[in-house]
Amino acid sequence: MNFVDLSPLWQLAGLGALLACGPLLWLRLSKRGATLQAKLQALTLLTLFLTFDLVLFGAFTRLTDSGLGCPDWPGCYGSASPLGAHGEITMAQTAMPTGPVTHGKAWIEMIHRYLASSVGVLIVVLCVMSWRLALQARRARQSGLATSTTLSAVSPWWATVTLLWVCMQGAFGALTVTMKLFPAIVTLHLLGGLGLLMLLAWTAQGYQPKPLAWGRGLRVAAWLLLGLSLVQVSLGGWVSTNYAVLACAEFPTCQGGQWWPAMDFEHGFTLWRELGVGADGGWLPFAALTAIHMTHRIGAGLVFAAILLFAWRLAATGQASAKLWAKRLLWVAAWQFISGLSNVVLDWPLLAALAHTGGAAMLLVLLSVMLARLHQNTLPAHQTRL
Repeated sequence: MNFVDLSPLWQLAGLGALLACGPLLWLRLSKRGATLQAKLQALTLLTLFLTFDLVLFGAFTRLTDSGLGCPDWPGCYGSASPLGAHGEITMAQTAMPTGPVTHGKAWIEMIHRYLASSVGVLIVVLCVMSWRLALQARRARQSGLATSTTLSAVSPWWATVTLLWVCMQGAFGALTVTMKLFPAIVTLHLLGGLGLLMLLAWTAQGYQPKPLAWGRGLRVAAWLLLGLSLVQVSLGGWVSTNYAVLACAEFPTCQGGQWWPAMDFEHGFTLWRELGVGADGGWLPFAALTAIHMTHRIGAGLVFAAILLFAWRLAATGQASAKLWAKRLLWVAAWQFISGLSNVVLDWPLLAALAHTGGAAMLLVLLSVMLARLHQNTLPAHQTRL
């Protein structure tokens, strides 16, 4: 079959636009009479919230093995919904009742695509409104009537980069299907969704600056913690896309009380390979899955220790804002530890896996907000643009 059929593309875009009408209508009614800048801030926060939900639903799609529920893109067997592909899905389900294509999995996959389309539409609107506000601010400056309510607080290029990012994310979504859940592509698709969250979180801070007055050492430490967290989240994505969670079903040891079980790092971390295939083209050894799992587990310990150290340094400053951020980071770290441990000892339950993905997303959002506010503190007093 043809894995790329663009005939339902406009129908899919229309459904996404229809779904986006709900949030846009809410925005119009709740922000009636507000300035364009206030509307932009509300739309950015709303898009951030819906993108967070989309990341979780994407995880749900992956964890229920629904990523190939419709084995073509962007539609389902050339239709805009599983209803139009009822016959093809029935044939595939009859041939393989527990296979990748069933009616339930097809609906999960297509709902994910509908939601992604609606977020894309919201980001298009966000980009248009951002450039409109920038144009208004430019005219106000030229006429000498610029005020704090007419000046654009955030450069429209942030919204433009976000729009380009979501287009790239859509391309990786297509590759996820057409390349049959290729682990590197699926992992990049997950990281792309988290990157979109971080972009939106950073941008939202510019509309209502709340600078954090911390020292240079803490700013550097925050960046290092973000870098370490990104590496760990990437490892988590690699664990999930290779289905390596159950390589160790106990904690803190692995496979019958072993602290250092047999591991194959060469096969496990050969990045460009098909799902279940090793570096030599044969089946991926179980020792490779163990290596992936144990590397993520060790990384989790390092990140947890780094958060504890950073939170201690924040609390030691005596600043109320620093103590508040320390508590937030500790809560997220505890959430991740509990949900990650639950995945191992409870045989990877769906709820725990979703909670773990949500915790990772929340950690990156928190760090992005923190760094955005620290960046505001480094700008001159008259300059609040990001």
